[in-house]
Amino acid sequence: MNQLQAMRVFTRVVDLSSFSLAGKQLGMSAAAVTRSVGMLEAHLNMRLLNRSTRSLSLTEAGRLYLDGCRAVIDKLDEVESELVRATRDPSGVLRIAAPSVFASGALSALLGAYRGLNPRVDFDVTAYDTHIDMIEGGYDVCFATERQQVNASLVSRKLTSVKELVVATPAYLSRKGMPRSPADLAQHDLLAVSDAPRSWEFANAEGVQRVSVNGPLTASGYATVRAAALADMGVALLPLPLVTDDIARGVLLPVLNAYDVNGGMQHVSIVYSGRNYLTMKVRSFIDFAVEQFRSQPSPVHHVPAAHAVAHTLRAVAQFAA
Repeated sequence: MNQLQAMRVFTRVVDLSSFSLAGKQLGMSAAAVTRSVGMLEAHLNMRLLNRSTRSLSLTEAGRLYLDGCRAVIDKLDEVESELVRATRDPSGVLRIAAPSVFASGALSALLGAYRGLNPRVDFDVTAYDTHIDMIEGGYDVCFATERQQVNASLVSRKLTSVKELVVATPAYLSRKGMPRSPADLAQHDLLAVSDAPRSWEFANAEGVQRVSVNGPLTASGYATVRAAALADMGVALLPLPLVTDDIARGVLLPVLNAYDVNGGMQHVSIVYSGRNYLTMKVRSFIDFAVEQFRSQPSPVHHVPAAHAVAHTLRAVAQFAA
């Protein structure tokens, strides 16, 4: 029996509360994981885990042994990481998952800057809009907003934020009228992503108003919602980076811009499996990403309210004429 490997397997099973998920992360079958933990228990002549069909729990001996395993693994990983750092540059393929709105903007700049310093690292990027399982997907690093559920065993660190904006085309606003308050949206066609909250929350100095979203279209991705808005189908709530060019060209116009929507900002975090299991390329990328965003001023995603309203009214009036 490789006792150190068995200790790693045991620790991962406890972290994930699952033999099968531990096997997927470690490249082993569930049966091999079960056998490894069993051999460790036989070697120690004591039970470490209580097993049932639905759950796992540590025995008293298991809790004590887990602390020792973590200390041994942490120290060994620290020594090996220092050796690797001293003898080898980061290399290989980094598998990344990110929300589409982040993948198409800030992530591209981040990857370019990182690869400029680490040319032996390549990237395999998955952009997503709906739920993605970060553990079963086998990603090295993920980026997520508050809407994505993050497994409790993963480390999550906030990096930046993205403003959401309510927009519509001049043609639609000419046909349906310009909303003057959130309550006016009850008379409008609302477009939304399917995994977003079923109500939009608008806040200003006077308080908070909530609007139920029951419109003609929901879609799994922001790109489809944006396309529907550009086709004059209704009012959409979209991330500002996705519609910045559309607003600049006047094909989409901000609506109710004096309000903060759904808390004002979506926070974007970097998510990973914990420092005990990071390769050199993963560790260096995480450190680089955190440092890059920390060194930048906080993003200001703001369309000046007075300017935006005046611009919107002119555009709608010109279109109606």
